[in-house]
Amino acid sequence: MTNIVSNIDKLDFAFQPIVNTYSGKIFAVEALIRNTHYLGFNEISDFFDYIYRKEMLFEIDNILREKALKKYKKIGIKDLKLFYNVDNRFFTVKDFKLGTTFKLLQKLDIGADKLCFELTEHFKFDDQKLFVDIINSYKKYGYSIAIDDFGTGISGLHLLYISDTNYIKIDKFFIQNINIDHKKKLFCASLVDMAHIMGIKVIAEGVENIAEYYTCKDLKIDFIQGYLVSKPTLNVEDIKKSYTKLKFFKEDKRVSFNNKIDKSYIERIEPISDSSTLHDLFIYFKEHTRNTFVPVVDKNSNILGAIYEVDIKKISYSQYGLALSKNDSFRAKLKHFIKPVPQIDIKWGIDKALEIFHMMNDAKGIYVTKENKYYGFISLNNLLSLSYKRNLEIAQNQNPLTKLPGNKQIEVFLHTVFSENLYSNIVYFDFNDFKPFNDKYGFRQGDRAILIFSELLQKTISSENFIAHIGGDDFFIGFLDKTYEEVYEIVKVLMKTFEINVSSLYSQEDVNRKYIIAKDRFGVERSFNLLSVCAAIVEINEKASEEKFNEMLGKIKKQSKLYSLPYGISIGV
Repeated sequence: MTNIVSNIDKLDFAFQPIVNTYSGKIFAVEALIRNTHYLGFNEISDFFDYIYRKEMLFEIDNILREKALKKYKKIGIKDLKLFYNVDNRFFTVKDFKLGTTFKLLQKLDIGADKLCFELTEHFKFDDQKLFVDIINSYKKYGYSIAIDDFGTGISGLHLLYISDTNYIKIDKFFIQNINIDHKKKLFCASLVDMAHIMGIKVIAEGVENIAEYYTCKDLKIDFIQGYLVSKPTLNVEDIKKSYTKLKFFKEDKRVSFNNKIDKSYIERIEPISDSSTLHDLFIYFKEHTRNTFVPVVDKNSNILGAIYEVDIKKISYSQYGLALSKNDSFRAKLKHFIKPVPQIDIKWGIDKALEIFHMMNDAKGIYVTKENKYYGFISLNNLLSLSYKRNLEIAQNQNPLTKLPGNKQIEVFLHTVFSENLYSNIVYFDFNDFKPFNDKYGFRQGDRAILIFSELLQKTISSENFIAHIGGDDFFIGFLDKTYEEVYEIVKVLMKTFEINVSSLYSQEDVNRKYIIAKDRFGVERSFNLLSVCAAIVEINEKASEEKFNEMLGKIKKQSKLYSLPYGISIGV
C-alpha cells in the first residue's frame, strides 16, 4: 500500500446536493470521498478498514474533515449544511478526543450548526454509554446527527433510539421502484410518520426518476438526494442555490385533494432562539404568561423542538435561579431542555395533520412549518375542531355505502383538471345487467356486488389518483400519473377481476350455466349475462374543454356498453 499520509492529497471530495422535496431549494450537500484507487483501494470501505487496522483512523479522518470543510467553504451558498460520513469506529479508537473538529471549524470560520455527521448501522457500538456520551457532546457543540442508509443494517432502530438524531436518510434500496413496490411504500410511509412524530426530518437517497420523486413527495419525505437532481460533482461551481428550474419541480401537475389547513387554526407562538440563555428563557415565560411552552428555532428559523415551562420551574423558582441563569456556565444548558416535537408542512393538508395527531397520546398539538421554516402551532383544541370539521365534510360528501368521495368531489376534481390544463385519464365504470341481478338476488346482494368493486378499485388504484362513487353501480377514476396505454391495461384487468370475484354471489346453478333467468323492464322473463362492468376512458390532453368532455362522455358511455374491453377516446390537442 502507498504511504497514506504522504499521499493524502490524491484524495478528493465530490458533493451531491440534498434539496427540499417541495421547493427544489438546496438544503445541504453530502461530501463523498473520491480517488481511493490512487492509494491502492478499489472500494472506499477497504480504505477505512485498512486505516482502522493500522490505528490511523482518527488521524486520517481529521485530515479528511479539514479537506472536505475547506472545499465546502468554496461553495459559498448561505446557510448550506455539510453532511459528512463518519465511520462509527472513529469514536472507539484509542486516540479519539473531543473538540478537534470544533477547533477546526473555528479556524475555518464555519459555524458548528453547518455540520451534520452521518452515522451508519454497519458497525455496532459495544459500549452504548460511551457512544451516547459522545453523541451528546457532539450535540452540545451544535452539530446535527443523521442516520445514513437507514433500513439496511440490523441495528437501525436501536441507533435511532440512542442517537437523538436530527435526520434519517432512507437507503436507496427502499427508494428504487418505490412507486410500484407497495411493500417499500408501506415501509417508508410508516418510517416517515414515526420520524415526524419524533421531530426528525427524512431524506430519500437514490432518487433517480420522476415517478420515485412523486411517491417521495406523496409520502411527505422532506428532502431528496439522487441522480434525478444531480450526480455528485467534484466541481463546486456545479452546485446551485436552487434546482426549481428542473421540470419535475416546476411542472408537478398532479393535484392533491386533501383539504388545505385553514390558517385561522394556526397560532403564531413567538419562538425563542437556540442561542438564547436560560435567563432569556425565564424572561420569556414571565412576559408570555399564557404560554406553557416555547418553540425553539435556529438562526435559519428551522424548528429544533420546544421547551416546556414545567421542566425549568425547579431552577426558575429557586432562591437564586434568576441570578444563576445569567452565569456563563448556565448558557449551554438551554439545549438540555429542548424536546422533539411533531411537525407537519403546511402543504400536507388537514388529513395528514390529523393522521399524525391521532398517533400521539400526550402532545399539546402539532408544529407547522413552511418550506422547512417554523410557521406556527395548531393546538389540541384547534386540532379537535379541524377533525370535527373534516369528518363532517367527509360524511356530507361521501357515498354512504362505499365511503368513497361523491359527486361534489368529482366536480372539484374535474374543475381542477380543466382549469389547470392537466393531462389526465378519466374512467367511467358502469355495471352490465345490474337490475336483473338485483331483482333476482335482492338489494343486499346488489350492495355486496357494489362493495366488491369498490374494494377492488381501492386495492388496485394507487393513492396518487382519484377514486369516487357516482352512485348506484356507477364509479369514477381520475388518473393523473398514467398514460392512456397504462390506464387501458389497468382497467382491462379490473374488468376481468371483477367478473371472477362477483361470481361468488351467484348460486352454483347460475354459475354453471353462465347466465340467470329474470324479468326484463317489460316484465318478460328471459336470460341475462352474469354481472360484468363496462368502462369508458377519456384521455384529456392540454387545452381540452370541460364542455367537450361532457359532450363526449355521454356518447362513449353508451358506446362502452357494446364492448367487452374498455372503450376510449382522446380530447384536446
